[in-house]
Amino acid sequence: LQAVEKKESYDITLLPGDGIGPEITAATKDVLEALGKRCGFTLNLKEALIGGCAIDEKNDPFPDESLEQCRNSDSVLLACIGGYKWDKNPRELRPETGLLKMRKEMGLFANLRPAKVLDQLIESSTLKREVVEGVDVMVVRELTGDVYFGTPKGIDVIDGERVGYNNMIYAEHEIDRIARVAGDVAMKRGGKLCSVDKANVLDVSQLWRDVVTEVISKDFPEIELSHMYVDNCAMQLIRYPKQFDTIVCGNIFGDILSDEASMLVGSLGMLPS
Repeated sequence: LQAVEKKESYDITLLPGDGIGPEITAATKDVLEALGKRCGFTLNLKEALIGGCAIDEKNDPFPDESLEQCRNSDSVLLACIGGYKWDKNPRELRPETGLLKMRKEMGLFANLRPAKVLDQLIESSTLKREVVEGVDVMVVRELTGDVYFGTPKGIDVIDGERVGYNNMIYAEHEIDRIARVAGDVAMKRGGKLCSVDKANVLDVSQLWRDVVTEVISKDFPEIELSHMYVDNCAMQLIRYPKQFDTIVCGNIFGDILSDEASMLVGSLGMLPS
């Protein structure tokens, strides 16, 4: 995992988005500016539109000018998007569509979601202290494949009734690259990696398990690799979360499990991404 090269000045695109996003971004700007002064580099901060505010202003949840600005930046910082105001819009005019476009167009295939319980905030969790104390879990979620991006998809009329369908699909190279990210992360943490799938009923999950096993056993032999079905993992995260160090999973499973992991800490808003 590599960041951009060391420079004296960095161009940062800020995507405040919707809801509390602008408030979060304003506070973040103060922190970034203070960090730059302390460490001796300059951050050129420039905002762009995404989500509901982009729909209201440009009739596009992620305008091309926002995409181009992000591509030309050293880094992009996104707050949050969405709200009830846009929930009844057609799918192409929903805030989430802009988020998916950004992920796909920029190749943002790896999402790291750390859930670390801090002693000072342990009472924020709804779970018992003895369950969450000392929890430090990293969820590595694949972000540009799976059922969210698979085709064909749609809603058709078949035999006189509406039928909705999506395609849960992964190519081998997509699994390979996220497995390598997870392996790299696990090596820098506790050396344990749990791969989550549903290989007992899904062919795509069997491929996932096979490729992850091949990558980790060949290129990360020091890592202790385990596999767990997603339904069991959802239960184990609540029952005994301290058994996990690094978790790697596909897009839809990671979407659900990383949000569940946030409640170990106390709130989704307390998890960086």
